[in-house]
Amino acid sequence: MLFSKNVKSSAHCLPSPDGRYIATLFPTLINVRSVQSWELIHVVRLPQDFIGPFLSFQWSPSSRLLLVASSDQLRVFSALDGNYHATIRNPVAPHLKPTYIDFGASDTEICVMASFGLKLAVFDLNSSKAIEIGSPKFSSSTAVRRGFSFRPQSHHLALLTRTAGRDMVSIHAFPSRELQRSWAPDTIDAQGLLWSPDGRWLVVWESPALGHKVVFYTPDGNLFKIWSGPVNPTHEEKDFALGAGVKTVQFSPDARLLAISDHNRSLSIVDMASTMEVLRLQHPNNLVPKGTLQIWQERIGISHGPIMHTFIRASQAISPPPRPQEAAEQLSGCATIAFDLSSNLIATRIEEFPSTVWIWDVQAAVLRAVLLFHGSVSTLSWHPHVRETLLIRCEGDHYNSVVFVWDPLSEGPQSVDFSQQLSGFKAVGKWHASWLGLDASTPLSIFYSDTQNYVLASLADLDRESLPWINPRNPQGGDGPSRAESPLELVPATEDEADEEDALQTGDDGDIVMEDSYGYKR
Repeated sequence: MLFSKNVKSSAHCLPSPDGRYIATLFPTLINVRSVQSWELIHVVRLPQDFIGPFLSFQWSPSSRLLLVASSDQLRVFSALDGNYHATIRNPVAPHLKPTYIDFGASDTEICVMASFGLKLAVFDLNSSKAIEIGSPKFSSSTAVRRGFSFRPQSHHLALLTRTAGRDMVSIHAFPSRELQRSWAPDTIDAQGLLWSPDGRWLVVWESPALGHKVVFYTPDGNLFKIWSGPVNPTHEEKDFALGAGVKTVQFSPDARLLAISDHNRSLSIVDMASTMEVLRLQHPNNLVPKGTLQIWQERIGISHGPIMHTFIRASQAISPPPRPQEAAEQLSGCATIAFDLSSNLIATRIEEFPSTVWIWDVQAAVLRAVLLFHGSVSTLSWHPHVRETLLIRCEGDHYNSVVFVWDPLSEGPQSVDFSQQLSGFKAVGKWHASWLGLDASTPLSIFYSDTQNYVLASLADLDRESLPWINPRNPQGGDGPSRAESPLELVPATEDEADEEDALQTGDDGDIVMEDSYGYKR
């Protein structure tokens, strides 16, 4: 395993969706670095009237643009040159803080959710127009993404609203976002909607307090079918109708399957070709190792050096550790469902056993692996371009700057410890780790960042593969942390950049300034 050198970071540091660039937002500028050359390729100087605190910093879907948002301004910059700059002022009413700001279905569409569910504003940067849709049902930062969904290919917007105690689903065309169709779904208190990856289905699910119910609609809004719970419940589930209903809904990447979890320890798999339930996965209380099931237990070694995380394969029956009794809230059901790229494997985490990862083979309808950690599992992320490769992060003092990588052929999860690459050997502030979204032809790489530094880790086999970056100062990645770069050192005082700064502040070179963000309403 090899690491890149450290680079100066901040609380806002993100790799691009295609994995080729890394952008870091500082108080007065944005640095964009190429992963391949490991050189700074572009610097965006922020206008003097655009000051923090910044609420959002996002890449566009195509990795061409960067969105920076404060409480009263949104700015969009070109990530690779200075040819594009858009400004949106006062995206929501004064004294209101947006709860969600991000790109929409394309690079030139910005979605802003106002607090208290007042409205969803959609800005079109090409036409310098905005459209407002009132009364979105979900506006909190934790639930807002359940309330709208973009259809693949056609980019139609499906939005869940609620007025006068009644749910409504509306379909809006791209890019004008004009209303094309609206209807009242067959629900009393819908908890979310989602387009299938192939755009053939729109599903809406009911509140768990009102039973098991997932409604399938065609793209034009016609009711096709209603799923009302397990088809052949087990003896333990015979009274499922008396319990809480749907908790999580997730499509497979190829749109062939839909996974539905409730507040029990089971998972229903629906075949979208027939919209029939074809499989019921039950998380067992007792785990018995066998030829088709791998059970890996974590062992933590604490010494004077770094904490060591190793895994041993269980040889006898074992029970997964339950949620501590002193937990503030006793939760139940499947909290996380994640399909891998091939749609053959599903990784799950249930609330009763928060430190356990369950990996299912849906083609063979068997439990393939169980990973037992000491700390609660916080995130599960399959690689976006490599099949059957899972990234896991846990919570707790023993997991500072540590993530784990698992694949079916590995001898248990492999730990990746970034703390040894940091100047203080521990994270500063909040830290996050994610896959670097390079294509499958490049070695597996992980991006890590805290509030002071970011670094890359490569799982490349140097006998057969080359590093995805050029790192002349620390080619072996094992000589300790490199000197962190200051943002002042990364900005050469050239005449061209001074001209670029003037152009950004004056609105030249194609600057789109949307002073009146509510000039176009529907």
